[in-house]
Amino acid sequence: MLLTPSPKLPGLDGRKMSKSYGNFLSLSEPEADLRAKLKTMVTDPARVRRDDPGNPEICPVFDLHKVFSSEAVQAEAAAGCRSASIGCIECKGWLADAVVERIAPIQQHRRDLESRPDVINDVLANGKERAIKRAQQTLDEVQHAMGLR
Repeated sequence: MLLTPSPKLPGLDGRKMSKSYGNFLSLSEPEADLRAKLKTMVTDPARVRRDDPGNPEICPVFDLHKVFSSEAVQAEAAAGCRSASIGCIECKGWLADAVVERIAPIQQHRRDLESRPDVINDVLANGKERAIKRAQQTLDEVQHAMGLR
């Protein structure tokens, strides 16, 4: 079962996205930094020149489109790539628009929380309580399955 439309998120260099590889996008990055990083992302290696048709199914940029972009943008990007009617830079721009739009509410929520330290403490305490409760449920299930209870 896939949890996302893409089995793994590709990083900026085409490998799996990872902080240890330094090829990741941070939810807290300013929009300009996100756009600059996405512009450097690797694309379909067959598209050497702007007028070379590409294959979106092997392009790491398109994998991110599957996660962040609307179906209409995905269809337009795929068709434009295959026909070479758009360039990779334009495709990356559409992706950047989708990423920025998707994470804007997350960033706004973070800014709201950062401006209210008392709320942060409440959120952390609530999260801790929920995590402890869930961990205990899991432990109970495991012990029951192993016949330890």
